[in-house]
Amino acid sequence: MSEERTRVEKVETLLDRLGHYAVESFHYIALFIIGCMVAWSAVHTVLEILTVKQYASIDDILLLFIYLELGAMVGIYFKTNHMPVRFLIYVAITALTRLLISDIQHDHKADMDLVIITGSILVLAAAILVVRFASWHYPSVIRDKHSEKPLPHDLTPRPQDDELA
Repeated sequence: MSEERTRVEKVETLLDRLGHYAVESFHYIALFIIGCMVAWSAVHTVLEILTVKQYASIDDILLLFIYLELGAMVGIYFKTNHMPVRFLIYVAITALTRLLISDIQHDHKADMDLVIITGSILVLAAAILVVRFASWHYPSVIRDKHSEKPLPHDLTPRPQDDELA
């Protein structure tokens, strides 16, 4: 009976490793594809600005900032396996700012939409403040990417703890 149990444990261990490698492979392939799509979209936008338009509008520049932030998010996630929440909020703020500027340029009038958009930007800015405060005062345990063991305390970065694991 003991021999059968060890055989079952070996098979379970092998299947666990296989599942782990399958998930990790999918993770890296998906991140690579997302990174390529962000880069491709940014290059397409730059080429469109250079060839079709005579100049880059503020909308185009803010769109390039969104691509930059998305690329930074993918890069950080690729390296650390953690997604900084702040970057998602930065993308949202940039997108709302782009919407606000576009709305003002096209309509040239004050209406309730402007108040809603600026209020949303204010709420997101407050959310960044809360996330930064919470990550500084209540840091999470940063784990090594490959072993899931906590890193030594002296290697744990403090302000960057605002990550989704």
